[in-house]
Amino acid sequence: MTEVFNGSFTQQEPIPEEAIEAAVAVMRTGRLHRYNTAPGEAGEAALLERDFAAMMGVPYALAVASGGHAMSTALRAVGVGPGDPVLSNAFTLAPVPGAIAAIGAVPVHVEVCEDLTIDLDDLAAKADRARVLLLSHMRGHICDMDRLMAICDAAGVTVIEDCAHTMGATWRGQLSGTHGLVGCFSTQSYKHLNSGEGGLLITRDAELMARAVVLSGSYMLYERHLAAPGPEAFEAAKYEMPNISGRMDNLRAAILRPQLGRLAAQCAAWTARYRVVEDGLRGTPGLHVIERPEQEGFVGSSFQFLAPDWPAERITALLARCAARGVELKWFGAPEPTGFTSRYDSWRYAPVQRLPQTDRVLAGLLDMRLPLTFSLDDCATLARIIRAEAGALWQAGG
Repeated sequence: MTEVFNGSFTQQEPIPEEAIEAAVAVMRTGRLHRYNTAPGEAGEAALLERDFAAMMGVPYALAVASGGHAMSTALRAVGVGPGDPVLSNAFTLAPVPGAIAAIGAVPVHVEVCEDLTIDLDDLAAKADRARVLLLSHMRGHICDMDRLMAICDAAGVTVIEDCAHTMGATWRGQLSGTHGLVGCFSTQSYKHLNSGEGGLLITRDAELMARAVVLSGSYMLYERHLAAPGPEAFEAAKYEMPNISGRMDNLRAAILRPQLGRLAAQCAAWTARYRVVEDGLRGTPGLHVIERPEQEGFVGSSFQFLAPDWPAERITALLARCAARGVELKWFGAPEPTGFTSRYDSWRYAPVQRLPQTDRVLAGLLDMRLPLTFSLDDCATLARIIRAEAGALWQAGG
């Protein structure tokens, strides 16, 4: 009998009871706006910033409306303006170049390697084209951060990390988001903390955080933050930075704060599921499993594999055959944007570049979410179905 998978690839775990109770408590007060607090009350947004900064080992954190807003705020705070070039991965999701375009800056794409990380040789060749790199740790794949930082430091390039897929991940034991000047995170439902939508940014730079706080819409109430610098850091920022309202509210912060204590366990659970799929697909004829370097403490909340040099019609056949058995795969090589998948050449607000290496990688790149509502047995089933359908197509030669 043909095996069929019946799970949902978009069903997340329930919000923890502690978080639900905290959210209800905020709603009962009616004080959802982060600065609408009672005398002597910190507010959930300020407490979340304090707790997240402590977890990340940095002095400053800011909660904002989305991961995309965190990135655009970081770009503005480091001084990127209209017309400025910004280096970034060619393989990422649309909110990354979108954050660059949102402030009128210009994305300069850098090639991607077969391990799905930014091509450091191409980065070194292009480092003189911009003074900022918005580095996307796309789908949780972390490059050699030691070499990347050496390249950027030597060229005077400021690094902003997009850690939407790497909250809780590490490179050589150092938390993702703490290598560059700024780390940006998302708390959208499919990320590692779930508030439906939301974002966080961190830094060790007091003046930069002051600019970010004002940009987020502080209304000169920055003294109500618990993970921001003192008032002296705001002396210039309060006059120079526009208010671009993008605050996180106390309701979402209340939902998030209890989840911080569960993050390490959640990350381990995702990676266990990733390893089951990895083991099940390794050695499948025609498929290439991406080997993770030992220096990378990754979080496997999604799974990617390559079908190198497969013709497009064979990949579309694989997608259809897997879908018929309940397995939802996304193809980053599709000619048209679909759902969250899109290619760099779909972002027509960015200058057209020729990126042959990235084209080859994306042409065979397949992606699958691994929500924690899947069991380890579910993940083994997914791997068996993909392996069987890919094997049948490979053997038939199409």
